[in-house]
Amino acid sequence: MKDKWIILFLIFVIAVLLIAIYIYQRQVKLICRQLRFYLKYESNLMIAREMDGGGIKELVQCLNDMLEKHKKEKRRYLEKEQMISDIYTNLSHDIRTPLTSLDGYFQLLEQCGDSKEQSRYVEIIQERIASLNDMLEELFTYTKLKNETYQMKMERCVLSRILKDTVFSYYDEWMKRGIEPEFDITERPLAIMGNAEALKRMIQNIIKNGLDHGEGHMKISLKREGEECFLCFENDVLYPEKIEEERIFERFYKVDEARSKNSAGLGLSIAKEFVKRMEGSICARVKGHVFQIEIRFPLID
Repeated sequence: MKDKWIILFLIFVIAVLLIAIYIYQRQVKLICRQLRFYLKYESNLMIAREMDGGGIKELVQCLNDMLEKHKKEKRRYLEKEQMISDIYTNLSHDIRTPLTSLDGYFQLLEQCGDSKEQSRYVEIIQERIASLNDMLEELFTYTKLKNETYQMKMERCVLSRILKDTVFSYYDEWMKRGIEPEFDITERPLAIMGNAEALKRMIQNIIKNGLDHGEGHMKISLKREGEECFLCFENDVLYPEKIEEERIFERFYKVDEARSKNSAGLGLSIAKEFVKRMEGSICARVKGHVFQIEIRFPLID
């Protein structure tokens, strides 16, 4: 009688094991089917499971983590591919115009016998070459900043001093255009952790944008707000309704193509990348006929 119960118990144990093995195998096959489906169709679905035991839960979690990582890497790759495609498309369009005009002025220079006219053509050609150089420099800087391996040297920078030095270099340009800029820059030495050259380029790009697209009045202010320094650029605009605030910092975004012919449309995108690299924040808004760019950096001692 005792042997009978032992045999029944063993049969029960074997049956339970067979059922467990069947369920386990079915779960493994389900996972394999889902993986094959993912590999074939690049599905966004995550791997599902019907049981938690036997390490299945941990296995499915690891697989889903790997799939999520793969999706992120693919998105990043596609974004870079799109960025390169956009750069080639926009750059070829932007460079074609000055190159065509250069060819025309070189022909005029060859045909012209008047020394004054020749001097004028040479001056125009030099301006066009400088414009092309600026476009290529913009492109180089932007691609460098978008490279995740690029490291920018960070050090203590007195933003108020850098701002004053950079702004002063535009005095002649403002006077030539009949612009009397308004300044509200604190006398206090506001220091941040940043890169002096990057801050200078950031300020230059924003001022240049104001000169290219603004109308007359321009204001630059810098002050302390709590534990941050607040930098604001303002300029009047003629057609504020044409400005799409959410696209201001997009690469190649141009409100007015005619007034952006000497730019690749990367100036504000580069400014934003510099700000991000220095742990700051930047935003743009339109208030009436005034366009504003606001930047904040955490202060240091």
